[in-house]
Amino acid sequence: MSFFDEMEYTTSNALFVPNRKYKFRVAQGADKVNAWRTSQVFFILFGSILSNREVDEIMASFKVSVGISNRHIHLSQEHIEALFGPGYTLTKTKDLSQPGQFACEETVTLIGPKGTMPGVRILGPARKASQVELSATDTFKIGVKPPVRDSGKLEETPGVDVEGPKGRVHLDQGVIVAARHIHMTPEEAAEYSLKDGDHVRVAVPGPRGGSLDHVLVRVNSNYELDLHLDTDEGNAFGLKNGQQLEVSTD
Repeated sequence: MSFFDEMEYTTSNALFVPNRKYKFRVAQGADKVNAWRTSQVFFILFGSILSNREVDEIMASFKVSVGISNRHIHLSQEHIEALFGPGYTLTKTKDLSQPGQFACEETVTLIGPKGTMPGVRILGPARKASQVELSATDTFKIGVKPPVRDSGKLEETPGVDVEGPKGRVHLDQGVIVAARHIHMTPEEAAEYSLKDGDHVRVAVPGPRGGSLDHVLVRVNSNYELDLHLDTDEGNAFGLKNGQQLEVSTD
């Protein structure tokens, strides 16, 4: 049995972020109600009172839902028309977790140096630049070696051929393994003392659990709070879509 009991406390103390849930560890049997004061949080440790500056057990955290992304492609309107015909409009089948984003009925075939990959789903709407997002496992099947990148950062990435029912296009660049990331609004980022481009850690419970480190934070007023992983990451940790995980911002 651990010497410490863990407790949770949502603070309105001015020294901390309001309404943020914090975790504390206090000695077993200690009076948890008196483990904090209005001016600062105290910890009972081996019979001594230590201020939060002397204890590194404070850890701000929040919960996030998991979204696991399979291989997919985003296409420019120019490439949509080259693959499906002039004036073609994508057919939405379902909305995705991020507002305005949707899965399409249409699929394409990727053609790489070592093989082909049919049935790659198109996600809409059309983008300024076409982009292919694969898992690391997928890259071996077609023989490309893309870097891990944030969406939209396509400089010095490999290309691939894309084939549709009406034509074929060559992408000079645009193939990436998407960096694991969390979407959130500016209000949520402020609540969690985060900003766009920060990185956080996500704890995964269970028999195949562990820690997802270096998770990129992406902030935009159009986002919904969501953690995006690829199928390699989801399978490795035994995760399911919609599962709630705890994010640590320390």
